Amino acid sequence: MSRFHCVIRLPPIFSVLSLLRMRRYVYRYACQGMLVLCCWAVSDAFESPRVLNNAQKLGPAAMARTQALVQEIAESATQDEESRLKTINTYFNRRILYRDDQDAWGVIDYWASPLEMLAKGQGDCEDYAIGKYFSLLAAGVPSVKMRLVYVRAQVGSGIQAHMVLAYYPEPNAEPLILDNLVTEIRPASRRPDLAPVFSFNAEGLWQGVGSASAGDPSARLSRWRDVLAKAKAEGWW
Repeated sequence: MSRFHCVIRLPPIFSVLSLLRMRRYVYRYACQGMLVLCCWAVSDAFESPRVLNNAQKLGPAAMARTQALVQEIAESATQDEESRLKTINTYFNRRILYRDDQDAWGVIDYWASPLEMLAKGQGDCEDYAIGKYFSLLAAGVPSVKMRLVYVRAQVGSGIQAHMVLAYYPEPNAEPLILDNLVTEIRPASRRPDLAPVFSFNAEGLWQGVGSASAGDPSARLSRWRDVLAKAKAEGWW
């Protein structure tokens, strides 16, 4: 694939050293506990203890990235929705390196769960859109306001398959586009380079970005069904 193409882990004697180690241990888990409490305040469905526990199993890099993301989600609790979009969009676009599936996973097409991407620190367009979707769910943005949109993107002189996340402030409003190619969040009217093919979320599947249903997304999109199951097991929704 090309750069932009997406085919759709108490001692008995209290020495000074042991006390310092204990203090770091207590501080670390106290901070995690504060993040957990904050995230519960944002979304009842988001199980941050499970997310952090699963991230810890994937190694220190996964844990560090996940803790940073959980903190961003927690701190967005007092922000309006569009500010939450900016916070989460910026996190993924800055923290995750673009890699196609062949380089990241050794297969032509793979849709990673949020923790899988955070463990790798890499992802392609679908992974960016998926990570932003579940993070915004955790931050309290309703799923009905968001759609993952498969598009044909004009890149240079060619057309590439691509995926973005669209946010609708109101049901019939012009959506805002969260993307890894153009990192600034823009209204759809300012993204003439994107031609929608179909869109979906946890509730539905649509032709283009309209209201015409194209069936059950979990039935028709097997990779999306797998991602939903993995994200639920990880604790995101």
